[in-house]
Amino acid sequence: MTGQEIIVSDNAWGDAPAILAAHGVEEDTSFYRNFTGADEKAVLSVPQRIQDAWARNDADVFADVFTENGSLLLQDNQLVSREEIRGYLRASFHGALKGARVHGWPLDVRFLAPDVAIAVTEGGIIRPGESEIAPENQIRAVWVITRTEDGPRLVSHQSSPVKG
Repeated sequence: MTGQEIIVSDNAWGDAPAILAAHGVEEDTSFYRNFTGADEKAVLSVPQRIQDAWARNDADVFADVFTENGSLLLQDNQLVSREEIRGYLRASFHGALKGARVHGWPLDVRFLAPDVAIAVTEGGIIRPGESEIAPENQIRAVWVITRTEDGPRLVSHQSSPVKG
């Protein structure tokens, strides 16, 4: 980075409550933590939509958060299109991830360009029958998000274990 801060006008990315409502997601205002600017909240609507898709175990809702050529690195699986993501999650939500959900919170949000943001979150997978994230399921994730005519979309998501 050049040290220059990208300035994004407040609300250029949209209104987070409206974005979430349009996708049938109830806004969790506690999720934002210290990231309370309108554009930060709009960017963070993406992880909230993903958390909602996991809670529903809905591969279609999950995949539709991504751009057409979106990329997902999940465990050792690199998926490179919305349709690959959809297929992988459809099988996983009926198999190893059935009944699982994710929970997380933001650690950082930065605007790399007027239409590109990066968010870093921490959280993890909550397996069926568990009420919190087990240490072996804790992750940090990097989200590359773009602003589109249809609202914020996920370009790339990568997660890594916090503890090995």
